Amino acid sequence: MDFYLYPLIILAGFLTGFINTLAGAGSAVSLALMSFIGLPLDVANGTNRVAILMQNTVGVRGFHKAGLMDWRMGLWLALPAAIGSILGAWMASVMSATHLQTAIGVLMLMILVLLFVRPKRWLEGQKDMHGARPTPAQFVTFFAIGIYGGFIQMGVGIFLLTGLVLGAGYDLVRANAVKVLIVLSFTIFALAVFIWSDLVRWDIGLILGLGNMLGAWTATRQAARRGAPFVRWLLIVIVTYAALKYLGIISLVLDRVI
Repeated sequence: MDFYLYPLIILAGFLTGFINTLAGAGSAVSLALMSFIGLPLDVANGTNRVAILMQNTVGVRGFHKAGLMDWRMGLWLALPAAIGSILGAWMASVMSATHLQTAIGVLMLMILVLLFVRPKRWLEGQKDMHGARPTPAQFVTFFAIGIYGGFIQMGVGIFLLTGLVLGAGYDLVRANAVKVLIVLSFTIFALAVFIWSDLVRWDIGLILGLGNMLGAWTATRQAARRGAPFVRWLLIVIVTYAALKYLGIISLVLDRVI
């Protein structure tokens, strides 16, 4: 691998870790870079999980130190997500992810509408929804999100935040803390499947992971300092971009301009 690619990989990792920790869909950056340097999509998908594991280890520690982590409920919600991720990772090892793009774009648009229609729910949460254990509806929701997260990491943070805010009653900052715990938990199982399928480039994954860790460390400090309004507006920007990208609108505009 050419020497000039190393700083690019670390930079992509930083952006990925920062965006993933505060919102989601940051893996679009790392997957794009790995595609640029010639990794097949399935190998890039597996390699990305190494960096995600490193990123969320730092993220969990940072949110815990800031006193924002709900360990009890977070681990309960991680259980169905981890089970779903095993199924999703297996699916990713045997099939293409391209047919999901339109469906994901539509879901992103729906989340964008909810971000504007019910802003207080995202900023303040709803404590009466917090329970000692997940309800059956929450179990099914996070199992489904786990399948998607195991299948392809990109965008899973946005779906997790939506489930944690609207389905479990967290505000955005505490939802981010629980989100990184859930992603860390299911990434362990998803990565194991990709390793078993020989779909991991360890040299790139570890270098990328260094950048992801630095981005996650920076993001946890920003979340604790700036609070839910900052995270909400960052999420609006990212969800808007993701919706336009997955629906092919960005590509269509670029094709016409170029």
